[in-house]
Amino acid sequence: MIRSAPRLPRWLAGTLLLPLAACGGGASSEPEPERNAVAAAPTSTPVASPSPAPAKTGGRSEPVSILSCSADRGDAAARKLVKICTSVSPATHPPCNAVNSCAMIEDEIARSCALMGDDAAGTPGCEVDPKSDAAAADVVRRYYAAIDAHDYSTAWIQWGQDGRPGQRFADFQKGFSHTRATSVTIGRMAPSEGAAGSVYATVPVMVDAQLDNGRQQRFVGQYVVRRVNDVPGASADELRWHIDSATLKPAAG
Repeated sequence: MIRSAPRLPRWLAGTLLLPLAACGGGASSEPEPERNAVAAAPTSTPVASPSPAPAKTGGRSEPVSILSCSADRGDAAARKLVKICTSVSPATHPPCNAVNSCAMIEDEIARSCALMGDDAAGTPGCEVDPKSDAAAADVVRRYYAAIDAHDYSTAWIQWGQDGRPGQRFADFQKGFSHTRATSVTIGRMAPSEGAAGSVYATVPVMVDAQLDNGRQQRFVGQYVVRRVNDVPGASADELRWHIDSATLKPAAG
């Protein structure tokens, strides 16, 4: 895993799952595996050399490495993703590397396509319009892909460059110490809406999680994803979709 410095830059490696406890207002609410035995939601903050997610082994947590893209999808698929990443990324940093999680590489591709703006049209890897609702849904997919790969830094930054508001990265990562695996299913989205210089998209989700004790959990709810609506002077990060809030609850039955 190779990333920026202490401030956890955007392309840092990591993942986040937040507790699904009572949701309120702007911050996302999701169950915290440790306390509520439930899967958590996203947050993201890059760090230079992020610490590995605690693995679940026989009742006690031990360090576990971030799942590399090669190990996750196979060498051929990872090489293809890296090739796209290096062709669009203007940076010389490490995200475009098969030893990183696929979520991190895909996040760098999305960031690079957003930086290109209208020039991204027709560019391999930039088929999804960075301003579209599909791109908003991809943020949530990347969030859970990062968590599943134990790449909590990449998950953390899906909340924005500074991660999830009101939470420290260390606490965000700790919330997943008993989560073995997660997956998300995206539901049908309503059209995004604008308000006060921003655009908001609501992403309905069903989240499945497995704890280290083998217990299966399912949550339903939604993520609200936001981006600045082409306001003059807005930074590239502000113009990108990021998670604004989350509301999840255990699925009935």
